[in-house]
Amino acid sequence: MKKIFYAVLFVLLLAGLFGCKSNNNVSSEADMSNGKLEKTIIAHRGASGYIPEHTLASKALAYQMGVPFLEQDLAMTKDNRLVVIHDHFLDRVTDVADKFPGRTRDDGRYYVIDFTLDEIKSLNFMEGFTVKDGRRVQDYPDRFPMGKSTFEIHTFEEEIEFIQGLNKTLGKDVGLYVETKAPWFHKQEGKDISKATLEVLKKYGYTTKDSNVYFQTFDFPDLVYVREKLMPEMDMDLKTVMLFAENSWNETYEKTDDGLWVPFDFDKLRTPDGMALVAKFADGAGPSNDMVIDKTLSKKGNIVITDFVKLAHDNNMVVHPYTARKDKLPAYVDNIDELYEAILYQAGADGLFTDFPDLGLNFVKNHK
Repeated sequence: MKKIFYAVLFVLLLAGLFGCKSNNNVSSEADMSNGKLEKTIIAHRGASGYIPEHTLASKALAYQMGVPFLEQDLAMTKDNRLVVIHDHFLDRVTDVADKFPGRTRDDGRYYVIDFTLDEIKSLNFMEGFTVKDGRRVQDYPDRFPMGKSTFEIHTFEEEIEFIQGLNKTLGKDVGLYVETKAPWFHKQEGKDISKATLEVLKKYGYTTKDSNVYFQTFDFPDLVYVREKLMPEMDMDLKTVMLFAENSWNETYEKTDDGLWVPFDFDKLRTPDGMALVAKFADGAGPSNDMVIDKTLSKKGNIVITDFVKLAHDNNMVVHPYTARKDKLPAYVDNIDELYEAILYQAGADGLFTDFPDLGLNFVKNHK
């Protein structure tokens, strides 16, 4: 059933039923996937505003919309396979609690790293949800109905082969935008997710800065390790991006000299000296929208930008903020076009991540 679903979806996409033309007369949006747009629109987890995030169906739809890059978040399984999933947990987007009750850790979460690939492939992948009063409540209620149709988690290799296959048959060069999830956590578990990721990328021909790929992470100590040790040893030199988080998120931990794991201080990187340090290891910076636009001071008709983009540009880094969603707008805009305008043109970012890549592409194409 799953293979039939993907085959039918692919035929529909090629037939142009999503509003794009065939390969013989590629749409203006698709033409822009070769870098002609002045701003880079990255499909955040695919066309995740329309089809469940990180499914191959979501990637296929985003691809046909004409994006230059598709994002891949990666976590490692118990048997050392890389799977495409936003969290290193399974319980937000699958029915793992139904099929494998009792397999949680002490915090009540189901970790990707505690399951084999075969076990993970047996799960139903769906729209993200939060459990409230014992019920699953869809996080974005107007998106693809939770639990409907059939989707599954796939490997990094499967996604690369899918994208490279489409690139061959459609004559395009859509790139990868890869994020290793919580390298610090994987190290605690005895796994080197960054090395595994680079091995797969090298296997499929992504080895230099000319390769159409970005390697991004929230883990600055691991980024240093990747750039100073792994890439030189593997004869690789990919474009890299440092992702920025708020300290309150506890997104990354680092190991101290006495062996303790403590939360990483991102604030020290959001300074002139910090950004200069980041630039020694990164070609780009990935801030949240709130780091480039002051949401406290900004009001409708009066956008107040921060110095983040300027600091990054002063250090020759591109800036790709995350994430523009039409169903989760900040108070200072009325619609997603106003958000695109604020991030890309008022704040001056070089591109952005969005759940609605068609809207981003159209906005940039028609911008005056």
